[in-house]
Amino acid sequence: MTEPSGETAPEAPEDVAPTEDVREDVRQGAAEPEEPGTAEEPASAEEPAPAEESAPAEEPASAEESASGEESPRAGEPTPAQEPAASEESDGPAAGDAAPEPEPEPESEGPDAAQASPEPAGTESGADGGAVAETSDTPELSDAQAELAAQRELRARIEARKAEKEGPLASGAKLSGTAADLLAAVRAVEGGAASGSAFYEAPAPAPRRTAPEAAPATTVRPPVPAQAPAPAPGTTAAVREVLAKGGAPETLAGQVAAALGEGAAQALLDDPWQLLAVSGVRPEQADGFARALLGAACGPDDPRRTVALTVWLLERAALQGHTALEIDAVRAGLARHAVPDAGSAVEEAVSAGAVLVFQEEEPAEGDHKEGEEDEGHEEAPGAAEAAAEPVSPVLLGLDRYALAEESLADGLARLVKTATADAWEGSELERAAGAHGLVLHTGGEASRAEPVALATAARAHGLRTLVAVHADGGRRALGPAGADVVTVAGLLSGAAGPGRDEEGAFALDLLVVLDAPQLDVETAAMLVESLPDGCRLVLSGDPAVLGAPGAGQVFGDLLAARVCPRIASRVPDPGPLGELVSGIGAGELNQVEAPGKEIVIVPVRDAGEAVHRTVQLVADSVPRAIGVPAEQTQVVTVGHGGSAGTRALNTALKERLNPGPGRFGGYDPGDRVAYAPVPGRTVTGTVLSADAEGLRLRCGDEELLVPKERVESALRHGWALTAHQAAGLRWPAVVVVLPGDAAGGLSRPWVYTAFGRAERHLSVVHGVDQALPRAVAEGAAPERTTRLRPLLEALLAVPEE
Repeated sequence: MTEPSGETAPEAPEDVAPTEDVREDVRQGAAEPEEPGTAEEPASAEEPAPAEESAPAEEPASAEESASGEESPRAGEPTPAQEPAASEESDGPAAGDAAPEPEPEPESEGPDAAQASPEPAGTESGADGGAVAETSDTPELSDAQAELAAQRELRARIEARKAEKEGPLASGAKLSGTAADLLAAVRAVEGGAASGSAFYEAPAPAPRRTAPEAAPATTVRPPVPAQAPAPAPGTTAAVREVLAKGGAPETLAGQVAAALGEGAAQALLDDPWQLLAVSGVRPEQADGFARALLGAACGPDDPRRTVALTVWLLERAALQGHTALEIDAVRAGLARHAVPDAGSAVEEAVSAGAVLVFQEEEPAEGDHKEGEEDEGHEEAPGAAEAAAEPVSPVLLGLDRYALAEESLADGLARLVKTATADAWEGSELERAAGAHGLVLHTGGEASRAEPVALATAARAHGLRTLVAVHADGGRRALGPAGADVVTVAGLLSGAAGPGRDEEGAFALDLLVVLDAPQLDVETAAMLVESLPDGCRLVLSGDPAVLGAPGAGQVFGDLLAARVCPRIASRVPDPGPLGELVSGIGAGELNQVEAPGKEIVIVPVRDAGEAVHRTVQLVADSVPRAIGVPAEQTQVVTVGHGGSAGTRALNTALKERLNPGPGRFGGYDPGDRVAYAPVPGRTVTGTVLSADAEGLRLRCGDEELLVPKERVESALRHGWALTAHQAAGLRWPAVVVVLPGDAAGGLSRPWVYTAFGRAERHLSVVHGVDQALPRAVAEGAAPERTTRLRPLLEALLAVPEE
């Protein structure tokens, strides 16, 4: 079964190593360095106790384990997970010819990343083990699903209004076109006969709406439907019959019906590889299902198979943060899945309209400007052929991410071009925000006060201003200043914020977004599309932390594009923890003086000892020596699986801190939990009670209900989190666990993020020897393949004089 996704919920990239089908993310630690910090360890941690054997979490056999026999695994019901270092076992049911394996979680980079939400990438949501509950014929959708449906409906209405007023969007021009045009495009670009961008050119978008002169008397909040339309019972029943015929678990019927629609049963009969549309089903499982239905009529080069595999590879890439892949990477992935002619398979997918082909124009250095002649120069032989070669790679992508990136680029260009420059007094950030429609602000935790001060000053100017953060914990960390702060999810859903005007735009003149590196491309596109013309947008965050749990790297692409002012904070993070984390950001693992035991290193020999010492620190040493109670201490580790992953640690911590039989789906009142209401977003809280509707949680100041059908897929124990789940949150004390098997999953962004979650005290359970300093010095996170930067540069490039 899948892990909860992202932020993570239980996470958008974290527990599964990046798929070999797309690209390998190998992080190795080698050289031998010093350990961070020399502070003395809390008293009780100084005497090592024999390693406890933590009771393993009860989990069904993984899909991979069940597939080890003669029968191929059956497709189960998954949710994406992340974390390359300690791959998470699949928890779905296994039987027959198909069984799903958990997807990597969105997101992301670093040790946590492999998935990504959406971990479903989601990238992904899966609980702490166990098979997903069987889907009923008429499933009730959760509030989170209804929230997503409302966002999609709102975005559709906005797009429809724009189409009525202006005709097709510029981004639509890039996504439209006949299958023949697409096929011709990919062949022409690969052959060097044409530039791929020529097939997708579109005029710059015109402003869509005028900024209101004054705040509207009332704002309109779009209604949130009680639930999205569920598949008809007859559709689900028909799908169940087809699944049984092919040897796949009938519990997948609801997911298949939701993914394929009314004609799902016939679609599976005509094309059994459509089963790959269900999150977590792997190609070998879909192949077994197809053989059971088609017999000898199917083969590895079946066009239906090659098209489905191409789409699947791009979806897997999205879980790791990519919005597109180079065409050669897709061909290599197809070859690994026994496709005889990968080149023809890509052409088939393009001609069928299943994927899109792109190539951004990047003029080679020294190219002539238009109309410029070079007299008296004789071209060297072969120069013409060299000049005709593409200067940027040919990319393949899915339309949902292509639309999101293009819509985001258009929206950001609109804000830049419609903002009225004003001369504001005050700090450098305030002056930049007054003069520009889009401003980037970078800095560590202490620098978060600067954009908050900007918002306060803007309100004094009479502007309608709002500050949004990634997670609710980030709002509480701002103290009294966080009273009027909302989460990005709450703002988009209409649950918080100023509401929308009649055209669906927020009633705002300035929006400040903290934790901007956690914005994936689809969330950012919805956010920017909802801002009115003339509104100013300030994106603030720390570029050194792990990236978004979903597809895209919005903040990083904006920084690299250099199309707007970038203000770097000069406020250092205070104390020994600030000094340690700042050094890590610069690639140095420094020895830091910690007279108040702000930093403690706890060496361990193996994973068993790591679990034992972690429990000892949380339950005894930190409360006694540091004065931080166990409920305010957070454990952060590299992955969900493994002998010292979140599963093993949560099992041991529950046994010590809140023992119980787990009578409510594995949970008891008082358990700390991490809940993924939507892929890519994690909410931490405590179990209050359970009833016929599900589990009731207290998360911060509010109570939430997790429907019983979502408990297994979207909830896990939360004493121990991955770094992606912890991003955007901070605790008084943090225990970072680095067992020996986690060395390959470490990177500088992961270490920076994990160590930076601590406010007062950091304990490092250290079992990776020299891999830690090596990761800090050399362990850069893998690059994500995206298209946002060239799109922004094309729209906002400064003309050369």
